[in-house]
Amino acid sequence: MKRSQQMLGGALGLGATLGLAISARATEAGEGAGEGQLDLLFKWIHFVILAAVLVWLLKKVLPPIFRRRADIIREAIAKATAVKAEAERQLKEAAVKLTRLEQEVAEFRLAAQKEALGELERLRKLTQMDVERIGQAAKAEMEAAERAARVELKALAAKLAVDGAESLVAKQMTPAVEDALISNFVRSLEGRPN
Repeated sequence: MKRSQQMLGGALGLGATLGLAISARATEAGEGAGEGQLDLLFKWIHFVILAAVLVWLLKKVLPPIFRRRADIIREAIAKATAVKAEAERQLKEAAVKLTRLEQEVAEFRLAAQKEALGELERLRKLTQMDVERIGQAAKAEMEAAERAARVELKALAAKLAVDGAESLVAKQMTPAVEDALISNFVRSLEGRPN
């Protein structure tokens, strides 16, 4: 504020000095030339006053406008810096995630291979157990079939033996042998208590 007042005072002083100089010259030149000089003096005074008012207005009005513009530019720069920092942070995070992603893919592959090997081993064990169960079942069936065949064979052998004995007894059985058998049976019954 003091500076603008100083400038205004300086401009008025300069105008006054210029006016006095023109007035002194006009008195030297005479009366007729003095009116033209006086007009020139008023023009210069008018110019100095307008220039001083213009300078004062520019000093009063323009600095807040420039300050506002500077503040807007400063805020825009701060925002741009913050956005740039955020973008750089996100870029770093993305790079770290990409690195981690490659590691995770490698870990997933390794885990999948281990899981596949474990599943293969489990299937091998299950298959081996199934083979053993089927072998045991086949063995049990064969033993059962063998037992059934033996029983059937014994029954057939017994039938054949009975048939053979029956035919042999039928050939050897004569009425005299029959009478002897019956009399031996009756005698054996007589010796027993009732």
